[in-house]
Amino acid sequence: MPLWQIYHPVDTYSDQDKQDFADTVTAFYTRVGLPDFYVVVLFHEVPTSSFFVGGKPSAGSVRVVVDHLARQAVGAEMRKRMTERVADLIRPYTADRGLYWEFNITESERDLWMIDGLWPPDQGSAAEQLWAEEHRPLPY
Repeated sequence: MPLWQIYHPVDTYSDQDKQDFADTVTAFYTRVGLPDFYVVVLFHEVPTSSFFVGGKPSAGSVRVVVDHLARQAVGAEMRKRMTERVADLIRPYTADRGLYWEFNITESERDLWMIDGLWPPDQGSAAEQLWAEEHRPLPY
C-alpha cells in the first residue's frame, strides 16, 4: 500500500486541489497494477506557528512522506527512477505554485502488512488482479 501524508499550510489546497492530487497519486499506482484501494492519501493542514523549516516558521512549505508497502524499488537505478517520478508527480502541487517542498519515500517489507485482516496477494497474481477489478480485498 502506498500511504502518502502531505503536510501543508492551512488553506494551501482547496477541496478540489486535494481531490486532484489524490487522483493523480492513485493513477500513478494503478497504472502499474496496484488495486486503487491500496492507495491512501492524507492531507494534514499545519498552522504556520507549527511548521518550521530551518528553525523558522514557514507559511509556504509542503512536506510529503510516502510509505511503500505493496511494492519495493529494487536497486539504485530503480530507486532513482521512482524518486524522480514521485518528484514529477508532486511538482504541479508544490514548485509550480511557488511552494518550498521536500519528500521522502520509505519502504517496508511486504510481509509486515495486512489489509482488512488479509495478507495481500502476490504481485501480479490472479488474486491481486481480482482485488483490483473488485476495488476491495477478498479472501483467496
